[in-house]
Amino acid sequence: MKKTLLTICMLVGSVIMYAQTTGQVQSYNANSADGGVSDAFYKYAIGSIDEAKKKANFENRVIEGSPYLSNIFQYAQLYYRNEIQGDIYFRYNAYNEEIEIKQQNIESEPIKALTKDKKIRLMVNNKPMSFKTFIDKKRNTKNGYLTLLKDGKYKLYHHLNVTFKDAKKAANSFEKGRPAKFSQNDEYYFENESGKKISQVEFNAKKVLALVANEHKEALQNYLKSEKIKVKTLNDLYKVVEFLNDEVKYRNL
Repeated sequence: MKKTLLTICMLVGSVIMYAQTTGQVQSYNANSADGGVSDAFYKYAIGSIDEAKKKANFENRVIEGSPYLSNIFQYAQLYYRNEIQGDIYFRYNAYNEEIEIKQQNIESEPIKALTKDKKIRLMVNNKPMSFKTFIDKKRNTKNGYLTLLKDGKYKLYHHLNVTFKDAKKAANSFEKGRPAKFSQNDEYYFENESGKKISQVEFNAKKVLALVANEHKEALQNYLKSEKIKVKTLNDLYKVVEFLNDEVKYRNL
């Protein structure tokens, strides 16, 4: 009888401890005292870095360029929904669409990967970066990290696209070989008023108009014509988004 009671007490104690622990993890708002991310949330936020390593192992190879936005770990604030979870250090591998993270920016700390959860975002230089689903100019649906440049009913995002070409040996003495290389290309994405679709936007006025809701097309077309904006630069895209957001506000008055 005593053994039975002891077993029951041990089981109850285990259940209580498990409930307390899982409660901390699922609350996602227990920040540590020094401003770093709490251990509970950090464990939740860790994804698998092994999958990316299997895709392409470039260690000990001479390769031009870089798969990273920055080769060094940078400071950022980590959010879950609208709740700040604390400070973290990150490095964005754009080729693998993976964010590598550390709680402390020291060389001895193992590198982890941020889980690809759309409710998690990094605040980098006051701009939110998060995992999104988007459509490129070839109408391929993709998943990756976008940085919000302009907010509002209409939104403008930046995406770093990185491609890799393997080394190519010279076929003969008259040709030059080609080294392995990462190439980086800036892409921009546009989210219209519905908020249901994020599409790549090109530097072309007609293609920009094609992404705009029908009720705003004529106003935008007149604006571009009057201001002689050809939509050839990033600054032009900023002007387009700012105009559209003002137009939405005007229509809603």
